[in-house]
Amino acid sequence: MKKSIKTFLKHSSKDYLNRSANPAVVRASTIYFKSIQEMQQHQKNLLKNISKGKEIAFYDYGRGGSQTSIALQKILNELEQSYHVFLTQTGFAAVALAIMSICRPGDEILISDCVYRPTQKITNQLLNEFNIKTVWYNPNSFDDLKSKVTKKTKLIYVENPGSNSFEFQDLGKIVNLAKKKKIFSAIDNTWATAYFFKPIKFGFDLSITSATKYYSGHSDVMAGSLAVSKKVYKKVWWYYHISGYRLSADDAYLIIRGLRTLDLRMEKHQKNTMEVIKWMSKQKKIAKILYPYKTSSKEYKLWKKYYSGASGLLGIIVKSKIKSSVYKFINSLELFGIGYSWGGYSSLAVYNHETEMGKRRYFKLSKNQHLLRLHIGLEDPKDIINDLKRSLRFIK
Repeated sequence: MKKSIKTFLKHSSKDYLNRSANPAVVRASTIYFKSIQEMQQHQKNLLKNISKGKEIAFYDYGRGGSQTSIALQKILNELEQSYHVFLTQTGFAAVALAIMSICRPGDEILISDCVYRPTQKITNQLLNEFNIKTVWYNPNSFDDLKSKVTKKTKLIYVENPGSNSFEFQDLGKIVNLAKKKKIFSAIDNTWATAYFFKPIKFGFDLSITSATKYYSGHSDVMAGSLAVSKKVYKKVWWYYHISGYRLSADDAYLIIRGLRTLDLRMEKHQKNTMEVIKWMSKQKKIAKILYPYKTSSKEYKLWKKYYSGASGLLGIIVKSKIKSSVYKFINSLELFGIGYSWGGYSSLAVYNHETEMGKRRYFKLSKNQHLLRLHIGLEDPKDIINDLKRSLRFIK
């Protein structure tokens, strides 16, 4: 029987051997074999299956993973509708895996100006030491991106929407350009997850998700996933193998647990966020809301064109001559934790300093404007609104 992804997330990775609703947590470094002959035959079969992207039952050494991480890979591969999924210890490790698997000395990487700050560092600083040139393009202009493609361009790297600034790009045009020019394409899809947008099915070669965020959903684990197309699979597997990336069995189990309720949580985050935005849009102290909610906006049209939903992460711009009053607004919030990451069950708020944004060439705040990032959690939206209303009075 063909199942929807909602049903699949509830019924995948059961442990029929032990009659458990959930997979076993298999922690292993050493894998035992009955004989040298069995070990050698397994290694031959393993290499053959890996080269063809076939399913692996178990590895010859714990660095490859265990049955628990293999179970998680199967779930994410189905969710992503990809050729294969690689697991990493953090979301940013998945970013590094994607970039380092593809780029080589003499190449150029064409990258959106609005990416996550650590992604800026690995491309602009580390790659430079390997004679790999980073070229930044304006996320608001496809023509700017197109004009910067050269014969040396190896990879187009997109984060959509933009980190903290929430620019939406025309993903169809980017994928078509990459295919026409025979350039690899990658996207950081953490904001939407593969539940709301499936990059590999759409045409991207690499799809990055910080599993720390919505895949986990409980703010208690660090992990990353990199879904790939068949075209780049061998390149990524080679670097993945020699770099020693590995997700622990315990962390893999926690991500599987979180994925059981991914659909319910994502839809609730979206519903809560829209209710909160409906209220925020009427508040004079909030100058702008960075989220695809206004149907007449370019951002909304580009979001609606490619996505089936939106998450709980947004930005707001407030205007104030007194920065300390903006701090007081955040500090006085009762339901919003002050801290990094997002995607968990509770609401979060942070003030985006310039250092946290990284160097931006195409996004600038006007005088006395302040950019805040909010994650709308799973609390009662009425309580979230009341909390914001009570604290908003401190902004002067």
